Amino acid sequence: MIGEWGYNARKAAQVTAYFALRSGGKVNVLWLSKILYLTEREFMSRYDDPMFYDRFVSMDHGPVPSITLNLINGLIENEDWGQFVSPRTANEIGIANNDITLDSLDELSRADLGVLEFLWDMFSEFDKYQLRDYTHEHCPEWENPHGSSKPISHELVFKFLDKKNSEELSDDIDKHRRRANALANM
Repeated sequence: MIGEWGYNARKAAQVTAYFALRSGGKVNVLWLSKILYLTEREFMSRYDDPMFYDRFVSMDHGPVPSITLNLINGLIENEDWGQFVSPRTANEIGIANNDITLDSLDELSRADLGVLEFLWDMFSEFDKYQLRDYTHEHCPEWENPHGSSKPISHELVFKFLDKKNSEELSDDIDKHRRRANALANM
């Protein structure tokens, strides 16, 4: 599942670890799922590509990166994920061990860190419900699925980011996924 989407589990794990570290080692899952979505969205806004190539869905509590949420919830196992992120305990998730530091997050580029620091500065004081409400109000691609989930296309996100070439940008993501799928199946 992960390989077929071109998803970068190691980068998603390190982004998760970044926010857990900044939060003191553990982070609330609802807050995390919103900030991870906003991470992908902000990276798309700045660089016309997702940061870790997740799939997006609308859920009752707002938009989420679905592959990462499945990793958080333990529905998928991945070695890269487990190196940086501990299993979920109740409503929290944290770093895998005390050896994880901001300096050990080697997958994150300066551009990645710039987005993460921007979002941390903007949202670190928000509680989980304030951040959820923010995504409801500021992510027009989200539609309340009323107890279910509904896919959100990258093209729609680009459209609401006012990208004039949203279809072309979305096609580029699809090409990335096809290449990743072909390589995963070799």
